[in-house]
Amino acid sequence: MNRVEKGVVNAALVAGLAGGSIYLAMGGPVSASFSSQSDSRSAATAAKGGHQANGITEQLLTGTPAARVRAAVLAANPGATVQRVETDAEGAAYEAHIIKADGSPATVKLNASFTVTATEPGRGR
Repeated sequence: MNRVEKGVVNAALVAGLAGGSIYLAMGGPVSASFSSQSDSRSAATAAKGGHQANGITEQLLTGTPAARVRAAVLAANPGATVQRVETDAEGAAYEAHIIKADGSPATVKLNASFTVTATEPGRGR
């Protein structure tokens, strides 16, 4: 993919994320990814930031970093649903909590270059 194509893809991801955020802020329904979760966590709980470890509190990602993490995670896990993306307190730069296409939960770790470095089975924190 050349530089122009990457720019167009990134712009489209950011625009889609912004549009969805505006829709939800205006009272749109919570996404199906939350309502289809098998556990009892509410959408508000799933949208909160992560846990604290090693003296670091994980922070939810927004804007371009969030879009880039989501794009990398979905490219590595076709058909997955991303629940949240955040910084990682346990060694990676970023992590994404997902439900894989087969319905199993996983945590995907990424480095600072937005490259997937590991996928850990289970819900994680």
